[in-house]
Amino acid sequence: MNTFSDDCDKTPEHAGIDSKVVDILLEKLSTDDDFRATFQADPVQALASLGVAEAVAMAGRTPQPGDNFYCMTTNALASKEEIAATRAKLQQHLVAAGNHNVIFCFEADKVCSTLERS
Repeated sequence: MNTFSDDCDKTPEHAGIDSKVVDILLEKLSTDDDFRATFQADPVQALASLGVAEAVAMAGRTPQPGDNFYCMTTNALASKEEIAATRAKLQQHLVAAGNHNVIFCFEADKVCSTLERS
């Protein structure tokens, strides 16, 4: 996957993700190397493995600008430490509806500054 583009500003608003799923997602992104590798390669597959219905429905399809979960694509996934340090802000961001067009949400060295702008 490893793509990103300024097209994210043109995406429609998306519903937030269930807070329990976000807790699991952020825990795995801050501790589990295998899950991180899956998320980096295919965030849809990673979310489908957590039971996110919209991701299960998209399985096998790479999200494009405007699709659900396109905002989770990265060139370089933030480190475990960066995700752990910004976990509360990420949690708040991911459960809120309407703000999931911020593509740098999980981008290395950009999580905090990006969330502060969203």
